[in-house]
Amino acid sequence: MRTYLSAVLIVLVALLVPASAVAYWADRELGDADRYTAAMSPLASDPAVQEVVVTQAARALSGEIDAGPFQGAVDALLGEALRSFVGTPAYRTAWDAANRAAHAAFFQALTTGHGDAVTLDLAPVIAQVKAELVADGTPFADRIPVTHVQVKVMEYDNLGALRKEFRMLEIAGVWLPVLTVVLAAAAIAVAVHRRRAVAATGLGLAVGAVLLWIAVVVCRRLTLDDLPDDVDRSAAGAVYDALTAFLRTTAWVVLAIGLAAALAAWVTGRVRRTP
Repeated sequence: MRTYLSAVLIVLVALLVPASAVAYWADRELGDADRYTAAMSPLASDPAVQEVVVTQAARALSGEIDAGPFQGAVDALLGEALRSFVGTPAYRTAWDAANRAAHAAFFQALTTGHGDAVTLDLAPVIAQVKAELVADGTPFADRIPVTHVQVKVMEYDNLGALRKEFRMLEIAGVWLPVLTVVLAAAAIAVAVHRRRAVAATGLGLAVGAVLLWIAVVVCRRLTLDDLPDDVDRSAAGAVYDALTAFLRTTAWVVLAIGLAAALAAWVTGRVRRTP
């Protein structure tokens, strides 16, 4: 009976590993503005994301500047200035500011139910570009309006359902990982053969880590396949990878811990059998 109970607990541990990781991720990683901004910050150097920023900002601003017969030259100059700007420290600062604002807007949408997309407001980027062009004495630079250019990076068809699911994950973000650890300890404690239970629990953790990795990969494909045509898939993929980096790292760490525990239990058993 104790052996069966231990086996059931180990299965539960394997199933709870991905659920615990996702709950903790939603509560502590996505739910925290500083951690969210830190996760998105490296995307400032991603070529696909930079191209989206340049294209969207240039498209929005070209129609706001009336340069008469010099319109083509001004548009080209603006595009070059944007491409040059996205490689500067000032751009990275503006990018972080835009992402912090996007995080606040996203959570407001989750709270109120208004809106169905995650967008970045490029106003901080445009303000920095305008300031640099004006300082360099670029013609017509003073006519650049610091307008709010929204770049859509993710879109959701049913924000109401997402709001409910996210709220549940936030609630479970603390107690679900604790429950997983408690069940793992209980699986070992109730077992008749503790060493075998340690090995089995380690393998259960490893299986849970693999399930987590598979879930991240499958959700990535589903998320990108469901995007509308006006969302750049390369940039959206980079955003998804940045936001789920914690989950992938967690999968590797749990896999290593589980396999190490199983191996240690096996080696200990072999040593004890050696005369």
